Amino acid sequence: MLLSAYGHGIFPMAINPRGTIGWFSPDPRAIIPLDDRFHIPHGLRRSLKKGRFKVTVDTDFKGVIRACSRSHGETWISPQILRSYCRLYEEGYAHSVETRLEGELVGGLYGVHIGGAFFGESMFHRETDASKVALVALVERLRQSGFSLLDTQWLTPHLVQFGAREIPRPVYLRLLATASTFDCQF
Repeated sequence: MLLSAYGHGIFPMAINPRGTIGWFSPDPRAIIPLDDRFHIPHGLRRSLKKGRFKVTVDTDFKGVIRACSRSHGETWISPQILRSYCRLYEEGYAHSVETRLEGELVGGLYGVHIGGAFFGESMFHRETDASKVALVALVERLRQSGFSLLDTQWLTPHLVQFGAREIPRPVYLRLLATASTFDCQF
């Protein structure tokens, strides 16, 4: 059901402390361009040059999603959401990008991939720039693998600094329909 929903531009979130699931398809929809409009802020460029963090991929999906759920307080990542996304991970549809400092998980993100579309779900950080480094690594990986769509669902000030922008849902759905036909490996 989750994969079908994503394929139609719909995603779930727990909408109350009891874990009731709501389904969303915002209009407008936020995306991060995977072309030259993706922007790495100057301060983050300096941080990347220092090489302070080690980036890993799909080595601690459960650790990342649990950290994301804790970092948002009353969270939309309910136990049912957590179990569902862990199952998607086991089936090869959900992925995590982790940032580590001296071996410890200090930041990361996770999302779902279908064809050439990646649906970013959540990020967390315990160290300055840790989640941003994960995002840069994600964009590099998506570019190298031929992805054409990075969906961020809603626009936030945090994502604007990377070039995130809003597009009308009909435009988003056309981009999604095209991206879904690609045969991209994460």
